Amino acid sequence: MKVLFLSEWYPHRYDAMAGLFVRKHAQAVVRQGVEVTVLYMHLDKHIHKEELIEQVTDGVREVYVYYPCKWDFLRAFRHGYQHIKRSWGRPNVCQLNVISKNGLLPLYLWKVFSIPYIIIEHWSGYLPMNREHSIRRPHLALARILTRNAQAVLPVSGLLMNSMKELGMCCRHWQIIHNVVDDFFYTAPPQNAQHPTPNTTHFIHISCFDEQAKNIQGMLRAIRRVADERYDFHVTMVGTGVDFEVDKAYAESLGLVPQWVTFTGELTPPQVAKQLSQASSLIMFSRYENAPVVISEALAAGVPVLTSAAGGIPEMLPSSCGRIVEVENEEDLSQHIKLFLDGQLDFDAETIREVGKRYSFDAVGQEMVQIYAKANKFDKKM
Repeated sequence: MKVLFLSEWYPHRYDAMAGLFVRKHAQAVVRQGVEVTVLYMHLDKHIHKEELIEQVTDGVREVYVYYPCKWDFLRAFRHGYQHIKRSWGRPNVCQLNVISKNGLLPLYLWKVFSIPYIIIEHWSGYLPMNREHSIRRPHLALARILTRNAQAVLPVSGLLMNSMKELGMCCRHWQIIHNVVDDFFYTAPPQNAQHPTPNTTHFIHISCFDEQAKNIQGMLRAIRRVADERYDFHVTMVGTGVDFEVDKAYAESLGLVPQWVTFTGELTPPQVAKQLSQASSLIMFSRYENAPVVISEALAAGVPVLTSAAGGIPEMLPSSCGRIVEVENEEDLSQHIKLFLDGQLDFDAETIREVGKRYSFDAVGQEMVQIYAKANKFDKKM
């Protein structure tokens, strides 16, 4: 089977992390013996003429078309698809990753050649707290057309699925699909008994340091409440982002650095896995989320999670794997941190790892291939 991926977000020469979750879905499918080609168009104002670049990443064929002007999008689209068609042939199924103008190609292929397509949706703009500032009428109209003609729509959380339905999107088949967690999170060594401060409980926070979404300063205030009473814990803050320096300065102003809090800056994914494996718990305190990959990674590593009830998090986290507090309730978070430190919240790493298996390459890849098979059998005349 041949599957053509089209994505609004994908790793490219200016940002190796953009849309990385889409590449992982492609890799998961390739591991199941499916041929995957990704077509990705990127507006590049640094060039004067269109550039087509082809490469293979872990078995996934990737065709990039960089174009210099936004008005050249359709021409770049046509050039990229014609190149793929000549060298690879027509796909059996198309997969649109994130509803966008990229959906015009799978819609055309469905209407003219009866090539079915599915949609995987990641965008949090459909969520109730984001709609007012995110969704424009032309986009919503396109989304309704694309979902109505898709053989399946696969949001990454139940909350996102319900939000899309509330906005008038309909489809033959809805199904939640998980993001994929890298293998090394499953194989990371257990907590290091020889940690430099063995009598200290180590928490970890991993994020993109976007204050509006992640509420890191609220989390730091909750940590300060605990620090006022005890010294037997430490929080490692992993990542970088637009508000990194502001949040770091705020932690310093609270007197948390370096006694209770340290900042690592950006780390590679294997380095993140190592840090996570040495933590007693992951802490998050977001205002809004969709289906955060970092929680999936923690579950894969057997690490419990203390988090707010933002977005799709409650559906990801059974009580055997962590505790959920009220969004923006700093007292609630600080009390749960104390309960964890006092040993009143006890979790089994193997139980957590078992839940985390649902995010593995094999589990997600097998589920996606089953969806392709059903879509490929669909008769347009039905």
